Amino acid sequence: MDVSLSAWLGVFGIILAMLAIDLFAHRKAQVIRVREAAAWSVVWVLIGIGFGLVVWITAGAEFGQQYFAGYLIEKSLAVDNVFVWAIIFAAFAVPREYRHRVLFLGVVGALVLRGGFIAAGAVLIENFSWILYVFAAFLIYTGYRMIKTRAEQAHPEKSPVLRLFRRFIPMTNAFHGQRFLVRKNGILLATPLLAVLVLVEVTDVVFAVDSIPAIFAVTNEPFIVFTANAFAILGLRAMYFLLADLMHRFVYLKIGLALVLVWVGVKMLLLDVFYIPTTVSLAVIVAILLVSILLSLRATRGQGRRSVEAVPAGAFRLATPDELAELEPVWWIRPRRTESETRR
Repeated sequence: MDVSLSAWLGVFGIILAMLAIDLFAHRKAQVIRVREAAAWSVVWVLIGIGFGLVVWITAGAEFGQQYFAGYLIEKSLAVDNVFVWAIIFAAFAVPREYRHRVLFLGVVGALVLRGGFIAAGAVLIENFSWILYVFAAFLIYTGYRMIKTRAEQAHPEKSPVLRLFRRFIPMTNAFHGQRFLVRKNGILLATPLLAVLVLVEVTDVVFAVDSIPAIFAVTNEPFIVFTANAFAILGLRAMYFLLADLMHRFVYLKIGLALVLVWVGVKMLLLDVFYIPTTVSLAVIVAILLVSILLSLRATRGQGRRSVEAVPAGAFRLATPDELAELEPVWWIRPRRTESETRR
């Protein structure tokens, strides 16, 4: 697949434009309602599908199917990522109106980090073709681990990253609006919101280790790998506000995701023995996900939305008006000393 520099620049331009629109639409701290989240989710999905149709028309059906297979894998694995984010927010008791900013920066960080992962993966595959078998074995093992630990819940309060963060970075236990850093008595302090952002970014790195090899199982074209990842990730913020309170209803989704990883791992292992058409691979992925979702919704029929419960990661609270008024500028330039002060 021959992709011109202008095509790459065009994709980056589209991504930046969508991020700017999202940031402008949610520039103020506010609670994102389910209806608004559903509308934005539809918008992001339509954009992702629209781009896939452009790939299909301009590059052919094979590359179009590869894009949609990759997009579907990334989108489905992102749901599990969203549920972990919900547990992190619950553990830190993050007010709902502050979560969008964390998620927005988390998405931006995910785009940058995954871009690096994709570039590294493409270089490895180009120079060491046997690395595909390593990826395949890893995916199959990861799928097995997901099935084995499907009932276990994430515990942010036990995270070694959080322990390191608290050990080396002074942190207040109060949320100061949407600020990540505050200064008190000349001391720069992190707010709980910064700790949450760090955990969100680390979580995405962990999920990228699974998802990037998975998408390389359906295509080895870096342009398709990146765009499928990017357009799937861009809708994560809206997906969180839409699905976070429905986490308890997707009881079989993790098994479905595990089977998808096993399937693409097997497909990758058989690459030099038996070629599985992209159409078949896409159909199997759709069938697995559809069955797992339908069985989940059937098993939890009648259950409504409810907030996620998690073990508290600390005693966090909102800063009082007096505490907010006492804040000092986070960044400042010391005033230049006058001539008389210099002589002293």
